[in-house]
Amino acid sequence: MLVCMDEHAQIRDFYYPHVGQENHVQGETHRFGIWIDGNFSWFSDNQWKKEISYKKENLTTNITAKHTDLPISLTINDAVHHKKNIYLRKVVVSNKSSDTKNVRLFFHQTFRISGGTIGDTVFYDPKNKAVISYKGKRYFFMNAQTGKNGIADYAVGLAGEYGKQGTFIDAEDGVLSKNAIDHGLVDSTIALHMKLKPKSQKTSYYWIVVGEKFSEVCELNAFVKQTTPQKIMQETDTYWKSWVNTTQFTFMGLPEEVKDLFKRSLLIIRTQTDNCGAIIAANDSDMLKFKKDTYSYMWPRDGTLISRALDRAGYKDITERFFKFCNAVITPNGYLLHKYRPDKSVGSSWHPWVKNGKAQLPIQEDETALVLYALWKHYLSHKDKKFIKELHESFIRKAADFLVSYRDAKTKLPRESYDLWEEKRGIHTFTCATVYAGLMAAAQFESLFGNKTRKQKYERAAHEIKQAILKYLYDSQEKRFIKGIYYDDQNKLQKDKTIDFSTAFSIFEFKILPVTDERVTTTVEITRQKLACNTPVGGYARYEGDQYYRISNETPGNPWFITTIWLADYYITKAQFKKDFAPAIELLSWVANHALSTGVLAEQLNPYNGEPLSVAPLTWSHAAFVIAVLKYLERLDELGICTKVCNPQKILREV
Repeated sequence: MLVCMDEHAQIRDFYYPHVGQENHVQGETHRFGIWIDGNFSWFSDNQWKKEISYKKENLTTNITAKHTDLPISLTINDAVHHKKNIYLRKVVVSNKSSDTKNVRLFFHQTFRISGGTIGDTVFYDPKNKAVISYKGKRYFFMNAQTGKNGIADYAVGLAGEYGKQGTFIDAEDGVLSKNAIDHGLVDSTIALHMKLKPKSQKTSYYWIVVGEKFSEVCELNAFVKQTTPQKIMQETDTYWKSWVNTTQFTFMGLPEEVKDLFKRSLLIIRTQTDNCGAIIAANDSDMLKFKKDTYSYMWPRDGTLISRALDRAGYKDITERFFKFCNAVITPNGYLLHKYRPDKSVGSSWHPWVKNGKAQLPIQEDETALVLYALWKHYLSHKDKKFIKELHESFIRKAADFLVSYRDAKTKLPRESYDLWEEKRGIHTFTCATVYAGLMAAAQFESLFGNKTRKQKYERAAHEIKQAILKYLYDSQEKRFIKGIYYDDQNKLQKDKTIDFSTAFSIFEFKILPVTDERVTTTVEITRQKLACNTPVGGYARYEGDQYYRISNETPGNPWFITTIWLADYYITKAQFKKDFAPAIELLSWVANHALSTGVLAEQLNPYNGEPLSVAPLTWSHAAFVIAVLKYLERLDELGICTKVCNPQKILREV
């Protein structure tokens, strides 16, 4: 279960039974309001001055708010139980005045169960004294309490049909209608009443429990009441603090904001990871405004790079589930498709199966190759040969044989596929580098299992690809690697010279050339100069002329966290002395300083005001940050700069 909120701490997305699937709110708004002696205010009103963050090293929110006109302040904490399908909100109301105040809290729900608008039912349950929304095998049970007092008022009704706006309108006069049931396009509101003495405060709890049956949610509600909401929140806090400190890293030389974002990133990554193995790119329904689709899919590339962050940080159990997911969805021919839903069904796509009358594979080949690469790194980290054996025939060999066969006869490079940005079809440097790395990983697996013939087959293909990269994708006149090559309508090879940060990154990251090679350093320097966003915000764009969410033609594109972090990776990989890490630390600090107050990293930023663009959080942004910090710690250990072990996980991998 995953619950996502907006800038007003209102629920906008509610996923169950998978992280990323199904979304039962779909960007609608669960409102929160407060009534004080006849004065009503929604928490989204401008009069509320809010500070929204998380508790340190935790997934519990920490929200404080003051009203400019009302003598009251609020402290709010939200949490999702680490095991059970329970969402909890704690609200502490403080009376700042010298008078007694009558206060009513209103909690509003707008469910679109299973993402639809037809056939929902919502009703008041007099036995449990709670409100329940359901459709099919999806039940949502809403309850609340102040001290020993439960729900004091309620209303359910139509919302957006027959001239009905919704029960939230009913709340604004402080009294709810007590309408007991309705169906169709519906919403609901419940209320708590309290009396606050001068200069006093009271604590209230609100919760939503979710299940497939009425009996199941009733049992969960009973669990909340018997265990107490307070204890559940404390247990959840303790769990996440322990989880994020699984490995005791020594953050030598890093600013406090970078250390904090490292741990926040691990926690955010975990929220985007489904227990059935899917690692979701992003869960943010704001994308529905851009196009009627979302990022709530498992892209094998994103998932792989995120799994590398988790593996390097010591979270083997999560990454094994991811690799099993990939094993379950790989096609009989050995490639992974564009993206998948968390239930392992194929996701939506814009890659065609035919072009100019000719059939083509609608794939991004790096997505298959990167899983092989990451799986070998996983083995090096954990040395679990039994786990690898389970995937050897069904995934490793199947994928490696595809990579060997899916090659261009003329150049020996991989055949045309779509690039990692999912826009251009061609033979791209980034993709070619990942295929090289994937085949080298497959060769290592065959060595592990004693198959010399296959090992030589995969190594030979990998080396042919590496030599072809140097022959076809390095431009001696430009003195840099180019984005790629492609066949035109006359079947002639053409160069794509677009400066793309993924090109520079892939050459040193996947060991095509050493980071010190002049061809690498020159490519990186040209890329850095051309893709710098020379605005007050700073950062680096993906590639020249990037149109996605473009704000201005005066910049090469919007700054992305991923590409800016890749430059930090370069400085870290190249460092020989302590002073060499300075530009990398500066870039990591830039990332931390441009995160939201919650520590959330978006996909990209407005180059002029730094506001987030596209989805937030983008899981890959957080994974890239985690990887960069871990590379930094590992490099300190390699160079003997760290006075004690900076990254214990690296030492464990080498034992």
